[in-house]
Amino acid sequence: MTINLLDCTSIVATAFAIPQFLPQILKLRATRDTAGVSWSWAILTSINNGAWIAYFALERYWTALVPATSATFLAGMLAVVLIRQGQATLRPSVLIGAWAVLLVAAYPVVGRDGLGTLLTAAFFVQVAPSLWTAYRTARPTGISSGTWLLVLGELSCWLVFGLYKSDPRLITLGVTGVIASTLILARIHRISKMGQPAAPRPAT
Repeated sequence: MTINLLDCTSIVATAFAIPQFLPQILKLRATRDTAGVSWSWAILTSINNGAWIAYFALERYWTALVPATSATFLAGMLAVVLIRQGQATLRPSVLIGAWAVLLVAAYPVVGRDGLGTLLTAAFFVQVAPSLWTAYRTARPTGISSGTWLLVLGELSCWLVFGLYKSDPRLITLGVTGVIASTLILARIHRISKMGQPAAPRPAT
């Protein structure tokens, strides 16, 4: 019995996804530094993955329930931590509530396929606040590179798997995730370099 390595990329993606938000939660608890961390991103991730749980259950993708459940729970924990530190505001809360209602109403109207397409597009909605906050914050020192490296690893695997299976939804999800996580990591790297002391000039 031969094992196709490309078939294993979905398993590797799951391994990246399960602990994904732990580095960010641990960093916030250790430093109390929320600079550059988006509350909207955290709560949208929790809501969207909650909807993915429903979709995977309907499609009987039982193994996919594990990372979706983990992301729902841990992203929700992160959102609670950020709320306690005063990050939530009224206008985003109203928009996020409307988005949650749309996801709940989508299945009776458009069915499973339509819900899957909407959830793929939802990743754009999910990562936009994180990019906006990271690049609008002068020094986004609160962002955890560990979390975004795990995001990059997971979505890179889904991109490879989507290309292998010729699945446009996974390809879209993978491309969006790779671009978004790369931009966040580039922002973190730039800020970390700016914070380093200048190298001393050689004596003449």
